[in-house]
Amino acid sequence: MPGQWEFQVGPAVGISAGDELWVARYILERITEIAGIVVSFDPKPIQGDWNGAGAHTNYSTKSMREDGGYEVIKKAIDKLGLKHKEHIAAYGEGNERRLTGRHETADINTFLWGVANRGASIRVGRDTEKAGKGYFEDRRPASNMDPYVVTSMIAETTILWKP
Repeated sequence: MPGQWEFQVGPAVGISAGDELWVARYILERITEIAGIVVSFDPKPIQGDWNGAGAHTNYSTKSMREDGGYEVIKKAIDKLGLKHKEHIAAYGEGNERRLTGRHETADINTFLWGVANRGASIRVGRDTEKAGKGYFEDRRPASNMDPYVVTSMIAETTILWKP
């Protein structure tokens, strides 16, 4: 693609994560307007042999960040795997063009997780595995995702849902 800009929001708690992303998107749109260029939040605005644009979402709970948290993380990931199709359906329009199993993505129909695996649906960092606590990264959301929907689905699935 001609260019991509990666930025981060947070750490944030609850609804403020969504608020911060919407403000960041607004600022990005204003900057590109001033610069006379066009911004797109399409997950694969130009077809080709390159990465698309995702909204990788880092997530943790207090228990995930405490001693023994790695086991909590693995249980949460197992739950996410059971609701994979439901999450994919809400993770952004056009995401099937990005999640092809190539270009550091898992195939949209396959749920995979792994440590330091950039081709997985959910990636756990080596530091998290080594420390036995930390966070995970949901790599499935598209760049055009609704942050309120994504964060609420992850929280509901990992905290409230009983399989």
